[in-house]
Amino acid sequence: MTAATGANAATATSRDTGLVERLAIVLNDSRTIAKRNVIKIKRVPDVLIFSTMSPIMFVLLFAYVFGTAIQVPGMEGGYREFLIAGIFAQTVVFGATFTGAGLAEDMQKGIIDRFRSLPMAPSAVLVGRTLSDVVINVVSLVVMSLTGLLVGWRIRGSFLDAVFAYILLLLFAYAVSWIMAVVGLLVRTPEVFNNASFMVIFPLTFLANTFVPLENLPAVLKVFAEWNPVSAVTQATRDLFGNNNPAMPPPDAWPMRNPEITTLAWVVIILVVFVPLALRQYKRTVSR
Repeated sequence: MTAATGANAATATSRDTGLVERLAIVLNDSRTIAKRNVIKIKRVPDVLIFSTMSPIMFVLLFAYVFGTAIQVPGMEGGYREFLIAGIFAQTVVFGATFTGAGLAEDMQKGIIDRFRSLPMAPSAVLVGRTLSDVVINVVSLVVMSLTGLLVGWRIRGSFLDAVFAYILLLLFAYAVSWIMAVVGLLVRTPEVFNNASFMVIFPLTFLANTFVPLENLPAVLKVFAEWNPVSAVTQATRDLFGNNNPAMPPPDAWPMRNPEITTLAWVVIILVVFVPLALRQYKRTVSR
């Protein structure tokens, strides 16, 4: 009896060790792929330059052009303060598209086939790709924050609330990058991916509370915007930065009353659905 118990314990320990070792291999390979992608950005600085110029352009355009036409009465910083959270949300979502574009480009150039010949975990290609794109979003958020401060935006919440706002933005962007991974693996060319992703992201980021208050939208669009995940992360960011309009009545929709919980829920739902889909599509793609 004692011998059998010892054998079972040894088997369980062996399984645990094997799982830990496999996880360590995936993490190590993912770190290598992420490092490769970051070095690629460093060697091709055009990607980083244009990814940081775009948010600057949006901040200046909306602040100085649309800001003169759109009024948000009751806010200390006016429309510019209302705007920045929406620009943040839009930019990190667009930043997540680098995952799909990078995968489509690697497949087109045959780099994915080279990865297949290496003794590495297949999932590391996707995990490393999505992690490296967090770097681009971090740089974009820093640039946008500095630009926002220059045009009059201020963080009126606490330091910890502001940190949590940035974390929510990065978590949401990371989740969206897995959606973009699935799209990138399906279309297989960067040109097609750019068109396909734009058709999805453009309505999501504009049919939301990113640039105008929800009260200004028609009834049908207002309902869609209230349950739009981009609206949730935007509202959460505004709450945590202290950029809400005190003159506006509390929102009726549950996602807008609880935007932080809603954003985290969307992150979990997207990851649970699209991580397995991306891994399955990657296996199908490399096995052709």
